[in-house]
Amino acid sequence: MVTLLLKKSYQHKDLNEVKFKDLWNSYGVFTTMRVIGNNKKILFFNEHIDNLIKSSKIYKLNTKDLKKKIFKLIKINLSKRKNFDHLLRVAVSKKIISISLRKRIKPKLNFTLRLVNYKRIDPEYKNLKYKKILNYLEKLDNSKSDIALYKNKRILETGTSNLLFFKDNEIYSPIKNFYKGTTFNFFFKKLRKIKKRNISIDSLKDYDEILLIGSGKGVVSVNRIDKIDWKRKSLKNYRFLSKIYAKAIANCPRYKG
Repeated sequence: MVTLLLKKSYQHKDLNEVKFKDLWNSYGVFTTMRVIGNNKKILFFNEHIDNLIKSSKIYKLNTKDLKKKIFKLIKINLSKRKNFDHLLRVAVSKKIISISLRKRIKPKLNFTLRLVNYKRIDPEYKNLKYKKILNYLEKLDNSKSDIALYKNKRILETGTSNLLFFKDNEIYSPIKNFYKGTTFNFFFKKLRKIKKRNISIDSLKDYDEILLIGSGKGVVSVNRIDKIDWKRKSLKNYRFLSKIYAKAIANCPRYKG
């Protein structure tokens, strides 16, 4: 079970604080951002907020000055804390904005995936319909494992991250039915050679490396996949992408609110 170090909920209309609601499985949207260091770097902050506002408009939740209100709440809730390596979650429903903070769990090199036959509701958006996924994740050690979602025998994403597949110096990602996260978009622009392909369960044996990329996980190399005959053949691309990600962290500006 995730331990929240901070949890606050506020009314949209006046930002008055109310009893905390995590809003999971509500009609709404969210984003999760990585906060780093004693100068409060928020990695890919503008991209996260832009995606959140875009999704809120699609779900008709974009109340007046929503963006300014989110900025204000983040500033209030981060102002007294130091030495971060945490995940900041902002969730928005029709009437409530919820802010929560938890310690980031560093993934290990013996990371595994467990296949789950499930496609998220409206998978192209980061909506709050996560009840089934959370039920799976609560049973796992998140430092060592995640669930890989698939439908019609095609791999989509994990419960927390996007997936990249490597074969013969080529990089592939699924074509559709998954959320293109902020970290995914960063690498898509940076590498400029990620090819879209339907990744079937049967074809997994052909790939040398599989990586998770996401706000919480960062860059993670999958060591093996439960119940199928796949095991990591290399760490080459993991090391390469990890260096790019580390540079993005180093160059990330301080969050000034």
